[in-house]
Amino acid sequence: MCGRYATTRSSGELSALFESSDDTEGVVRPDHNVAPTDRVPLVRVSPEGHRSLCVGRWGLLPHWSRSAAGAARMINARAETVATSRAYAGSFARRRCLVPADGWYEWVRQPDGRRQAYYMTPTDGSVLALAGIWSVWESGADSRLTFSVLTTAALGDLAEVHDRMPVLLSPERWSSWLAPTDEPERLLVPASAEWLAGLEIRPVGAAVGDVRNDGPQLIARVSVPPTVTPQELTLF
Repeated sequence: MCGRYATTRSSGELSALFESSDDTEGVVRPDHNVAPTDRVPLVRVSPEGHRSLCVGRWGLLPHWSRSAAGAARMINARAETVATSRAYAGSFARRRCLVPADGWYEWVRQPDGRRQAYYMTPTDGSVLALAGIWSVWESGADSRLTFSVLTTAALGDLAEVHDRMPVLLSPERWSSWLAPTDEPERLLVPASAEWLAGLEIRPVGAAVGDVRNDGPQLIARVSVPPTVTPQELTLF
C-alpha cells in the first residue's frame, strides 16, 4: 500500500510542471508527511476541459457514502480490481487524476521487531505523478473533493520493501491518464524498468512514523546495518 508520502512543491511550481491552472486558492503548503484525510494538491481535468491543480482530501468517498467516517480506509485502490469495485469503478472510468509527490514511504519489519522506514524518490529530484481517481462527496453544506491512489504489485527491488507500490506515471503518460477513454484498463501498464531505475530506496529515520512530525529531516538518509537494508538501494 501507499500510506504516507511527501509533497513539498508550491502551487506555482506544480502548475508549471503539470501545465495546469492553479485553482488551489493559496492553501498548498510543503508537507513531508502526508497522511490519510490530509488536504493535498492533485491535477484533474476541470469541467471546462483544461488541466486544473486543485486540493483534495486523501481518502476517496463515493457519492453514496452516508458519512465521511471511512475515508481513511479508502486511500488506496488496487489496480487489479479498480474497474469492478463498487466504490471505485465510476471514478476510474470518468474521474482520473495525477497526484504530485516527491516520494513515498514504506516500512520493513526487522527480525528484532523494529520497523525500518524507507523513502522512495527520484534520484534527480524530479516530481512523481501517482495515478489517482477522484470523487466529490456532499452531505448538506459539506462538499469535499476526495481521491485515492492506485496501487499495484511492486516491481524489482521495490518488492524488497513492500509487496505493493503506487501506480507511477511517467510524464509522457500524464495526458492519456487524464483523457477520456472507453477502455481505461489499458492505461494500467507497469512503469518501465528503465524509468524505475531512476528511483532511490533511501533509509530514513523513525520520526516519519508519527503523523505529527513534519519537515525535511524526515527524508534525510540514515545509516542502517547491512543486514536490514534491501539488497540494493538503487533499482534494477
